[in-house]
Formats: sequence, structure tokens, C-alpha cells
Amino acid sequence: MKKLLNKALTTVAVLSVLAGCASEEDTIVMAPVPQVDNEFTASSVWSRSVGDGVEHYFSKLTPAYAYDKVFVASRQGEVTALNPETGDQLWSTDLEQDVPARLAGGIAAAYDKLFIGSENGEVIALNQETGELLWRAKVQGEVLSVPATDENLVMAHTSEGVLVALDQQSGEQKWAISTEVPTLTLRGTSAPMAVSGGVFWGTANGRLAAAIVQRGQLIWQQPIGTPKGATEIDRIVDVDASPMLMGSTLFVIGYNGQLTAIDLRSGQPGWKRTYSSATDLANDGSRVFLVTDKDHLVAVDARSGTELWNNKQLEHRLLTAPKVLGDYVVVGDSEGYLYWIDRSSGEFVSMQEEGSGGFAVGPILLDDGIVITTRNGNVKKLTLSE
Repeated sequence: MKKLLNKALTTVAVLSVLAGCASEEDTIVMAPVPQVDNEFTASSVWSRSVGDGVEHYFSKLTPAYAYDKVFVASRQGEVTALNPETGDQLWSTDLEQDVPARLAGGIAAAYDKLFIGSENGEVIALNQETGELLWRAKVQGEVLSVPATDENLVMAHTSEGVLVALDQQSGEQKWAISTEVPTLTLRGTSAPMAVSGGVFWGTANGRLAAAIVQRGQLIWQQPIGTPKGATEIDRIVDVDASPMLMGSTLFVIGYNGQLTAIDLRSGQPGWKRTYSSATDLANDGSRVFLVTDKDHLVAVDARSGTELWNNKQLEHRLLTAPKVLGDYVVVGDSEGYLYWIDRSSGEFVSMQEEGSGGFAVGPILLDDGIVITTRNGNVKKLTLSE
């Protein structure tokens, strides 16, 4: 029974699993689309497609904007570079071989290269200028989050609880750190974050871990959640969200855990607040924004952890992680609606439908607009007009 349930939870997002269980059918209800008096509209500058996108799979393939290009990918293995002004294709590479590529997590850009992981247990490097395949490295477990880069290394966090560091030039493994993975976990892994010679990542056993990048030496682990409850589902404490840095403070959140502010160097918590989430955080320099496991959009004061506002009108709409774009917090939902929320008040400012495929990831910010990607592979640049 444990193996069957574990398999179910690692096939789709946990909320989708719970929503489909007979015992939860009457309690988990998606909120209706809110009525919003739009203060502005987002105009389409160009529209393209990248294969079939991620379809219905759990594959948070986040695009990247770097080297004056927009890089997008499909789960099947198509990686494409687009001109951010016109949307014209600059190059396209197909990474599918004898089996589907099953790309996941998103694209990291560094060292004049692109790095992307896969559910097949690979980290792949491409030349950012031409799309040429440079190397493919096998790792222990699926790579479901964006790799991190620092000190000429590429660091990927796998579903087996391994943080592995590869040489950015050759793909050769330099070190690996293993952490405990409970029998039952969420589908997903925390993307590592590298800064100041250290690398930080969330673990499946409810901790934030820190290591020295050059040596791969684990230096501390801080509990973010403690298993509680009678059932294995109740006791899930995954930290699947990536750590977020503001100044010298790390912010991290866990499922069935807490939003915690941690000193970067000592690893000691400054404050903790009870929120449960498996999605990445966002900030505007003074506030932290999060989407809870019930899809409540929340703002808290970064210094004290005091809740500033809580918008519950999108409950169970399967929201993307929040993104801060100018004066707004932006999220997408599973039905293809994109929402702009005033970051000071938590009130809706604008909303529009941008594709029936729905969103798995939020928009990325360009110099003069945003790029959105839908589950069915549509890629669109939007600009705001009053």
C-alpha cells in the first residue's frame, strides 16, 4: 500500500492526488474565477510554440532569459532560443534519443551554456549561442528542478535526495551529498541556490541544508518542518521550494512546515511562521510573497514575519509560484488565467485568460515585458497597456 501511494504522489502534484481521492471529493472545491474590474490589459507582442509543452505531466519547465535570448523547452526534448523582440527562432535542438527526453525543472544559463535536467536522470549542457549539445551526464535520480551554478560547477538536486556537482566544462562529477528521503514524498525537489561560496537546498525530510561549493562539505541543516499526524500523508514535510535570499537572510518554506527566516552564515532562524507550501517564494525587497498549499496568496513582512494580507479568492485553483513584476504580484492558474495583484494591498488589479492549456510555471521578466508559457507549449510575450 505504501509503494502504491508513493507512486501516486510521485506521478502528479500532491493537491491533484488529494483532489482525486474519494474521501476528499466533497471538501476540495476550486474557487470560481473572480470578477475583476481590469485597470489595464496585457497585449500580445508575439506568440510561438515549443513542441507540446509539458502537457499534463508534472514538469515545471521554467524558461530562461539570458544572453539577450529567451530559452524555452518542451518535456519531449525540444529546446529553442527565441529573439525577445520578435519571437523569431534563433535555433532549435531536439534532445530526444531512443527514449523521450522527459526534460524537467527548467533552464539554467551560465558559463555561455544552458543546463537542464531530466526525469531520465540526466543533466544536459548546450551551447547557448548555437544549441549544440556539449555533454550529457548521468546522475542518481530524476532532476526535477533547475540546476544551480557556481565555482565552475553545475549542481543538481535529484529525487533520490542527492545534490550532485558536475564540472561545467565536461560534466564530470566532482562531489555528491546525500540526504534522507522518506518513504512518502511530494513529486518535486527544491532547486539549489548558490551564493557566497555556499549552496543551499531544501530536503525531502523537512530541512534546509547548506554546503561549501568547492569541497561539497555539508556544514549545517536547519529543520523547517517536523512530521506530525497519524497518517503518512499528514507527516509529509518536504521542502520543495527553493531557498530565497534577501540581503543576508535566507527565506524557506516547507509543506506541512513553516516559513522561516534564517541567517545566511550561521544557519540560525530569526523567525518562523506557520504556513504550508511546496512552491517558490518571491519578494519585493521588504515583503515575502507565497502561495500556500490551499492556493491562498499571502504577503508577510520580511523583517518580522507579520502577515500583511491574505488573498483567498483563488483557493485550489492550482496556482503557479508568485512572481513580482513592477508593482504587482503575478500568478497563473490551471485553467489558463493570469492574475495581477497589487503587492501592497493584495487586491486584484487585472485578470485575463491566456490559454486553455493552463499554467505550470509563472511568467519570466524581460526588459520590456513578460514571457508566459502554457502547459500545451504556447509561448507568448506580453506588454502592459493602460
